[in-house]
Formats: sequence, C-alpha cells, structure tokens
Amino acid sequence: MLKNLLEKQIPIDYEKEIIRLKEEMNAVILAHYYQTGDIQELADFIGDSLELARKAKESMADVIIFCGVHFMAETAKILNPEKLVLLPDLEAGCSLADSCPAEPFSEFRNRYPDHLVLSYINCSAEIKALSDIIVTSSNAEKIVRQIPVDQPIIFAPDKNLGKYIMKKTGREMVLWDGSCIVHETFNERKIEELLYLNPKAKLIAHPECEDHLLEKAYFIGSTSALLKFVQTDDSPEYIVATEPGIIYQMEKAVPEKKFIPAPGEDESCSCNNCPYMKLNTIEKLYNCMVTRSPEITMPEVIRVKALRPLEKMLEMS
Repeated sequence: MLKNLLEKQIPIDYEKEIIRLKEEMNAVILAHYYQTGDIQELADFIGDSLELARKAKESMADVIIFCGVHFMAETAKILNPEKLVLLPDLEAGCSLADSCPAEPFSEFRNRYPDHLVLSYINCSAEIKALSDIIVTSSNAEKIVRQIPVDQPIIFAPDKNLGKYIMKKTGREMVLWDGSCIVHETFNERKIEELLYLNPKAKLIAHPECEDHLLEKAYFIGSTSALLKFVQTDDSPEYIVATEPGIIYQMEKAVPEKKFIPAPGEDESCSCNNCPYMKLNTIEKLYNCMVTRSPEITMPEVIRVKALRPLEKMLEMS
C-alpha cells in the first residue's frame, strides 16, 4: 500500500513552488556567483560578497534567503536584525572563516594593540566583532589606500589576499595565516598545460590564489571584476582560476567566448568546486522556505559589535 502511494506521489515543481512561496513570504533570494546555475536563475540578486551585502542592507523584504555560505547569511543578519534570514543548508560553512577562530585571533590582535584590524568579509560574526573595518576582494585596495600611512594594520584572515593588497599598495601589514581551500589547491602544472594547449586563452584569477599563480595571471580581480573583465576584454578564451560557479554568468554574458575552469589537485574533477557552496540545492532552498529554517541567529552583543566595521566598509566603499 505504501509503495503504491509513493509511486503515485506527484513530484514537486520546485521552481514554481519557490516562486510562489517567495511572494507569499515577501522574501528575497540572494545568491553568490558560486552557486549552481539553477539557483542563480531563481535568485532576485546574484553577486559577490560586497554586492550581496549591499542588497541585503537595501532589501525591503521581510525574509532574506541567502544561497551562499554561513558567513554571508550572518552578514545579512547583522545588517538586518529585524528580518528573518534563512540559509538552505546550515552546514554550508567556509574553510577560510574556519581558519580564523575567535579566541586565537583575539589573542593575536592583543599582541598588536596599536594596529587597525581589517578583516576580509569571509569570516565569522565573532571575528567581525573583533575588527575595525571589514573589506572584500572588491574594495580592500581602495579601503587600505584611505588609511593613513603611519597607521599599522592587521589583515585577516586571508594571507593570500593580504599579500596581494600589500603588493598593490606598498603597505606593510601583519597577516593572519588563513586561506581558502578552493583558491589554494589549483594545480599549477595543469594550468600551464592548459595555457600551452590553448594559446589564445588568458588566465584570470581571484586574489585569494597563491602568489605563484597570480604571477602567471593576465588579470586579477574579485568575482564581479572577473565577470566584468571577460565582457570588455577582446580575448576569445579564458582559463578561470576561481570557483567555477562564476562561469555560468560568464557564459550567459558572452556566450560566444570559451571559458575553461582552472583545475585543482583532485584528479577526479577538472575544476575546483567549493564543497560548501555546493551544499545548497534547489530542494533545500524549497524546504527552508516551507519550514522557515535553518534560521541565522547570533547574540545581540556580537551583532552590534560586528555591525560597526561592516557599516564602516560600506561608508568607505
């Protein structure tokens, strides 16, 4: 009997139901470029961390559904304490955020009491609360250039982005030793082979990548900057050294061009997918809207402390 009932069960039209629920809930769906294409198609706004932080702050919706990773949804909650903020999968964390626990970082910061703390937005609410200014890969250089040259700086948690900004600005900074598993595991030898086999291709890379890879890149930029570059540059082919989810938007923007995901160390995959980003699925998005969970919460004292450096970032951007 149960088998017959299951066989007769009508499959859920997730796309149709998500659109219906979004209107019913007065919700907005924000999606990072690293999400799968089906989720990007359902999102109201797609962007990088800076763009999505701005959209979260500007939103008039009652519910924010963040298709990204945990620190991104936390950022939306910090900026919108009165709204319900949902994340389709609560396990969608971030290796970079995990590389900077609050207690050791607090001790690290205390060793440099005269330093201004700039923290990359890819960190937990607790780290934001210990920071003076939050930055993203889109605005870090601009913000650092606004800080007086005699003001010493701690940059956390991404050492690769920190090194890149030091080179761009000529500023010495104390770096926390953190990194992103996606951007630290590109296979240099395989990328060199791709460049040889595709002589018309340009290597473009996110500044979270390691030095040796950035030195080979024709263009370095944030996720949104990479997307803009391929739309204005005249090359017909690109090797893309960041999470391959961005290629979905690149192919939509300039379908006549060829995009090759830069390979990682994993022999079973020709690209470098973020395992955390890919935890979000259409089914989980639907379920979180039906159940209104998992909800993002945090102690108010942490939220208030984390809000100040975020607002400072938005002001200086």
